[in-house]
Amino acid sequence: MSWFQPYSGLIFFVLSLLMYLVVQRRLHREIQGVFLLLTRSPALALGLFALLFFPGVLIHEASHWIIAKLVGVRTGKFSLIPQLQPDGTLRLGYVEAAPADVFRETLIGAAPFMSGVLTVGWIALFPLKIMSFGQIQSVASFWSALAEMVSLPDFWLWFYLAFTISSTMLPSASDRRAWLPALLIISMILLIFLLAGAGDWLLAMVEPINRILSALALVFVFSLLLHVCLILPFWLLRRFLSRITGLEVI
Repeated sequence: MSWFQPYSGLIFFVLSLLMYLVVQRRLHREIQGVFLLLTRSPALALGLFALLFFPGVLIHEASHWIIAKLVGVRTGKFSLIPQLQPDGTLRLGYVEAAPADVFRETLIGAAPFMSGVLTVGWIALFPLKIMSFGQIQSVASFWSALAEMVSLPDFWLWFYLAFTISSTMLPSASDRRAWLPALLIISMILLIFLLAGAGDWLLAMVEPINRILSALALVFVFSLLLHVCLILPFWLLRRFLSRITGLEVI
């Protein structure tokens, strides 16, 4: 399977991202259902949901604002107040930025993803010491490593921060609006280099890109595990609340 090796990072990244998206969206629905059953008020449930994810939303919007300032794009309103959109989606916050060229808009839109990946990766490696699981050789050693992690100082704080940041680091549709034009321009530049005889140079870039994608995939796997740990408790809580209230969340 020599053909697989150069693309292993890309395949690993795509698979981990897709699994993460499925679990993240289901968990968000379960959390919203729990808050709605507890409060019987959509507005209050929305406020509690936004409060739960406030650290992640703050980093998300602050990343937009900081990168916009660094690349010289004027910013306007900065909001962390949740708003329900006409299409039914939930906007937890926003930063207004003046129109700019496609590359600066791409950087601004990608800022939360970059800051989120770096922050979640740092939390996994250092406060939570996730690398200790790399030495697991049996089920007993797994439970021992897990118990050691849970007993770390401020474990639940770091768990909460990693969860909220990873759950809000993906760019929204408005964040991605400049990505397609930027991708087309980059593809045209690479095609020109290829036609000019720079094929060997481009092939030399495959391995570094593969390693970067593998590292990103590991962050998504860690984020996926955080969400998996929470989805069953919230699902059970929603089912319990539905039974005792006689209400169902649709």
